[in-house]
Amino acid sequence: MPKNNMTFRIGGQAGQGVESGGAGFAKAFARGGLHVFGLPDYMSRVRGGHNFFSVRVAEEPLLGLTADTHLLLALDAKTVEVHRHEIVRGGGIIYNEGTEVDEAALAERGVQAMPVPLVRIAGEVGNEIMANTGALAAAAGVVGYDLERINSVIRDGFSSKGDKVVDANLEVARRTYAYAQEHYPGFEHTVSPIEGAPQRMQITGNQAFCMGALMGGCRFVAAYPMTPATSIIEWMSAHANQYGVVTKHVEDEIAAICMAIGANHAGVRGMAATSGGGFALMVEAFGLAGMTETPLVVYEAQRPGPATGMPTRTEQADLLFMLHASQGEFLRLIVAPGTVEDMFDAGWRSFNLAEKYQTPVVVLCDEFLANATRTIERSQLGFEGVRIDRGALLSNEDLDALTEPFKRYEFTETGVSPRAIPGHPKGIFQACSDEHDEYGHFEDEDAENRVKMVEKRHQKWYTALADMRPPSHYGPEDADLTLVCWGSTYGACYEAVNRLNADGGPTANMIHFTDLWPMAEETVRPILERAKRLVDVESNITGQFAKHLRTQTGVHIQERVLRYDGRPITSQYILDHLQ
Repeated sequence: MPKNNMTFRIGGQAGQGVESGGAGFAKAFARGGLHVFGLPDYMSRVRGGHNFFSVRVAEEPLLGLTADTHLLLALDAKTVEVHRHEIVRGGGIIYNEGTEVDEAALAERGVQAMPVPLVRIAGEVGNEIMANTGALAAAAGVVGYDLERINSVIRDGFSSKGDKVVDANLEVARRTYAYAQEHYPGFEHTVSPIEGAPQRMQITGNQAFCMGALMGGCRFVAAYPMTPATSIIEWMSAHANQYGVVTKHVEDEIAAICMAIGANHAGVRGMAATSGGGFALMVEAFGLAGMTETPLVVYEAQRPGPATGMPTRTEQADLLFMLHASQGEFLRLIVAPGTVEDMFDAGWRSFNLAEKYQTPVVVLCDEFLANATRTIERSQLGFEGVRIDRGALLSNEDLDALTEPFKRYEFTETGVSPRAIPGHPKGIFQACSDEHDEYGHFEDEDAENRVKMVEKRHQKWYTALADMRPPSHYGPEDADLTLVCWGSTYGACYEAVNRLNADGGPTANMIHFTDLWPMAEETVRPILERAKRLVDVESNITGQFAKHLRTQTGVHIQERVLRYDGRPITSQYILDHLQ
């Protein structure tokens, strides 16, 4: 194993600081110029239960996780039990002295046991809860990483609690770092800061989406907290005063989507954030936006269902639900970001699409991409590419020039009608939830008018195709095997393609989709038909995206790599199942 390329896992019970410790550990490596990919894995309970945080570091950009663990930081015995089989030969386990560990069995597998008096040192300094700080510092000592990077994170993380708490944690870190260096020298895997490396951003998918939405003009967010979308309203609320954003923690998801519809009706770019169970409550109002042709962005972070399912796990099982949600037929656009960069892009682009086509846009993410943290160059987010397009929105000058009553739902060749923000005397209209005429008036169920209105709204499907991005391609053009994927499985497929091509066997490439609906058959079908052998990769049991592709293109992908245990797909998972 080369230097500066390894995976750490820190595990313990909820309440032991696993998530905050893991995030801090990742930050310490990022500050040393390394690329980092981190992911919390936590149970849906406030206390107890096994939680862990994976931190992967390398000198090259990282897009996903690996199942291999090089150094395990165990804050309790359960962590040893759960993760000891993941540790590679030459790896090690740091744990509190006195924890019952079968060191002989570990040694047979080439794994080094590294007991450290974490609790004793923390208790001597001030509080046993600081044992997690001690474990991180001990890990840095074992791999030879600069302690000052750890200390800088400690100062930032505990500064709000006062100098006494900061100093105590620094002292715990100093002692455990020294203990690890003295007792466990010569560890096979090492990590060193890269001097002169550029300063990088370290953000999660949800944070990137919020940044993109903010730059795209989003000024209203309504949500009822629901994992894994909760951090959307948390981030927006934390920055609300600075950027003039109104956030509403509402009583339920129905209120959230209705408020977001109201904001957009009034001309404010607003969104609702939720997960699958919350969106189920939003469906009726989702149809209201379709009928009134009100722009709307819904951010839906998938987790396993049905019902409550597994609230803190990941899955890609809501696609067909999003495609067909709500009664009747109307255009909705669906985009599924695959990377942090895609998340930022979707943040501002979704609002443009919603206003341009005056219809709901669903940003379909999942727990994995929403919560994973990754280092990227600032330039990768594409700040300079942000554009605001409000579509057929009439200005006050446009409305002043009207000589006829305003036809809000005017029949047009594109299906997109002129839109006015309420308040102008010449822009008065009804936004009727019943079928209506061009002015928005209830038309007493006139059959001829119904046909015209249905066809007008449907025409937007064809018009919007011009803005739908084709799938991306990676790998040799004439590969033996083509992985077909969508959304967050991008990173795992990317690494799997690289590993397959490096092995010298059958060659591989990948086709990745972010824009899922509407989909142009004439664009997508030739891309799929050029492949020699297609394999669908997604996180559900029925191959929902493969079904979607077959419906739209007639191409049937028979071979599939599917995962539905709530854990993210990795490159190794793909390779194992390709066998």
